[in-house]
This record gives sequence, C-alpha cells and structure tokens, in this order.
Amino acid sequence: MADARLTTAIESGTLVLPEGAILALRPAAGTDISALPKDRTRIAHGFRPDIDAWEAQGWSVAEPAPASAVVVFLPRSKPLARAMVAQAASLAPMVIVDGQKTDGVDSLWREMRTRVNDLPCVTRAHGRLFWFASETVDLSDWQAPAPSEVEGGFVTQWGAFSSDGPDRGSQLLVAALPKKLPARMADLGAGWGYLARAVLEREGVKSLDLVEAEKLALDCARRNVTDPRAAFHWADATRFKPDHLYDGIVSNPPFHVGRAADPALGRAFIAAAARMLAPSGQLWMVANRHLPYEAALRDSFRHVEEIGGDGAFKLFHAVRPMKPTDKKPR
Repeated sequence: MADARLTTAIESGTLVLPEGAILALRPAAGTDISALPKDRTRIAHGFRPDIDAWEAQGWSVAEPAPASAVVVFLPRSKPLARAMVAQAASLAPMVIVDGQKTDGVDSLWREMRTRVNDLPCVTRAHGRLFWFASETVDLSDWQAPAPSEVEGGFVTQWGAFSSDGPDRGSQLLVAALPKKLPARMADLGAGWGYLARAVLEREGVKSLDLVEAEKLALDCARRNVTDPRAAFHWADATRFKPDHLYDGIVSNPPFHVGRAADPALGRAFIAAAARMLAPSGQLWMVANRHLPYEAALRDSFRHVEEIGGDGAFKLFHAVRPMKPTDKKPR
C-alpha cells in the first residue's frame, strides 16, 4: 500500500522531506498519508468523491501550486501519470512518486532511470516509491497532451473514461432512447458528454444536468455540449442534490473502484436516480451484462424492464421510483 511505502521511507530516514509546503497529487481516498505534515500539506485532485473524503478528514484541498516537494500518486492512465510527474517537476525541487505495480510504477521507474542517475526507491506491498530532484531532468516531453477529437467530433482526453471514443454500452443506450424524452433530464456519470448530446437531440427536452465526478471528463463535456439547455455539475452523482426533481435520467454508471469491480457503485447510482426523480420519473440505464442490478432496480422502481443490449451489455428502463416511505420492509 502507498501508506506503507511512504511511511517506511519517511520514518526510516531514507526519505527526508524538505521544509515548506508539500503538495499531494491525486491520492485516492483511504490512502494513509499521515506521514506527511498535515499543517503544510495540500491535496490537489480532480475526482470529486476523493476531494469530499479528504476535506471531511480536515485536509486542505487546493489547486496545484508551487511547493517544496510534490508527492505523485500514480493513476492507472500512463499518459496521465507522465503528465502528473512532469507537472510535479515544474512545481517543486523534489518529486516523490508512488504507485502499485498494477498501475505501471515499475515501467515508469525504468523510464526515469534512463534520465536520472540517482533514483533512490523503496519497494514494498506490490509497489514502488521513488524520488528525484527536478532540476536533474527535462520532462517537457511528458507534459499533458492536448485534448483530441475522436469519432463523432467529440473532444476527449486521457484520464477520462473511454477517452478513445464512445464506448459500446453508451452507443447501445443512445440507440434505445425514445424519440421524445421528458422535459427535465439529468445524465448521472456524464463523462465527456456522449449521452448528453444525444439526449439534447431528442424532442421534449427543456433542460439537462450533466453530473460528473472527474473534472478531466467534465471539462471535455463543456466543449462537447454547447447547448444552452445544459448545466454542468462537478459532483459525486451518488450524493448530488439537485435543485428540483427530474422527469428523466440517463446513466452509464461506473462499476470500478481502481482496478476492482464494485457492483455497489452501480447500485448507489440506481438509488440516487430514484431519489432524484419525480414520482412519475423514468430511468434509462446501461450496465455490463454480468453485473446483478435487477434486484436493486426492482427495489427502487415500481416497473422495470430490460429493453435491449448485446452479449456484453444490458439496457434497462425503470419507471416510477419508490421513495423510502414507499418501500415495504423485507
């Protein structure tokens, strides 16, 4: 675990933190960063649920800014990981990188060894922590690539789900949507806006809220969806509280936390949709076929039907949400 490596390196004296501000880039919620001095550590993040978790624990969350040292917690996306290391090197004289082997830390470490002569490290718990002086290396070729255009004229970027183009599940859901949709709509887990644009092309839609937790994706959505009926919310969809109840919701909910599949996340999206919908509201949702969401849907809606899909995905239409007071005890 990251906490084991970071704590071991600091407490053993192998890694000595400099005086001054410390910046932590994208540590996942639940990571033990208690070895860092809380009074002078800022967290910079783009994932809203993690930000909410850190703020609830009293950590300072802010935009990236110059510091004495930056600790980079590697994401799964290799282009994003490189960009974060390059960003860290532009912000601080000391850069500390931590990651799991499954997230490619060893590959990144080997790349850095071809550029930096002195690259001390700590290996533990299926991962690696290493650090270097930013003045010793030029990482300009690792800078964040610009958002790029994909199929359909959409703009996406690394770090966002399905950044190379529309995913199959969303394409199936778009094809299954009726020609006319309710007036007040929302897209939970809107990503970079593929579903949202299709919703706004249907008849009857007067407003659409795009709710997305990852800022990288939402920034792309703002470029892809320019219809004045659209509003953008950087928020955890499972905790989002709209100003009004919706008549309809579309969703392609995430089902991974890190690399681990977590069906509970999809169930939380279903419960959130039921909470946000008006009494006669409707939900259109796509899910991986192997995920067991039928029970959660029937526990939250009075009418549920499967409306299509393929060998990998299934599509649902759920109508008339049940509020907590409507549900009978099991």
